[in-house]
Amino acid sequence: MRFSKQRPLRLAAVAAVLCVTGTVFGQDLEPRAYSAAPVGTHFLIMGLGYSSGSVLFDPSLPFTDVTARIGLAAISYAQTFNLIRRTASLAVFLPYALGKMSGQVGEDLTAITRSGFSDVRARISVNLIGSRARSLQEFARRKPATTLGACLVVVAPTGQYDPLRLINIGTNRWAFRPEFGLSHPMGHWVLDLAAGVWLYTDNTNFNGGRRRSQDALWTTQGHLSYTFRPGLWLAAGATFYAGGRTSVDGVEMQDRLENFRCGLMLAVPFAKAYALKFNWSTGVVTRIGGNFSAYMVAFQYRWFSR
Repeated sequence: MRFSKQRPLRLAAVAAVLCVTGTVFGQDLEPRAYSAAPVGTHFLIMGLGYSSGSVLFDPSLPFTDVTARIGLAAISYAQTFNLIRRTASLAVFLPYALGKMSGQVGEDLTAITRSGFSDVRARISVNLIGSRARSLQEFARRKPATTLGACLVVVAPTGQYDPLRLINIGTNRWAFRPEFGLSHPMGHWVLDLAAGVWLYTDNTNFNGGRRRSQDALWTTQGHLSYTFRPGLWLAAGATFYAGGRTSVDGVEMQDRLENFRCGLMLAVPFAKAYALKFNWSTGVVTRIGGNFSAYMVAFQYRWFSR
């Protein structure tokens, strides 16, 4: 799908890039991300996901009936450790994506397909209040308490990227998300709240040497989950994100996001160290960007250091 050099088409294509890459890592729903865990816990997670839906542009642009279908396979590893007597965790996430977009450009019907490794993501978090570092035995005897944590997500420009293409799997830039989160247990219920902001460096080799910039994208999310028994829980949550206007060589686009999503997650343990997680989310209000429904299933293996 090669757009002409006319400004409206070029800018519309930039919006499409934001929609596709945002689906991969910008609109997460993460229940129990700040829940306490014993030091020395390791997680290996393998997941498959699928997203599909429409892509919404500025109505003044000649793009209509644009849809996208994106498949995702990912592997991640995480572990908890003692950081100055507080519980901390480090996680690394490697995704592979296969996506197809199609739609009307003026009077022409066109489609593209992209596949390859997306950008690697790393996440480091630490509980600041309410959860000192505990061994597995100490953790089993603890009384659940409210925890306040902080995290930093870093997305590195490692994904497949061709500067001659407008639509890519990788983004050719760094992204950072500092965030604060609260986890409040209430018997079988857990309330999670989090707020953060995505900060982006510039892509200095966009579409043959242009500079693509993006404003900060502010995010909030909340979840309420119920634990049926240890390891078996169901969560309902929602996220709102605003900002993220883009520009190319200083020309601003009318693509500021003000979108709202909701979703469900179910965690089902089996055997002693294994679990399956099922995730569904969908757009409730989408002003500009991807109005997607997303589905994911993940297999988790957990073990403890001696």
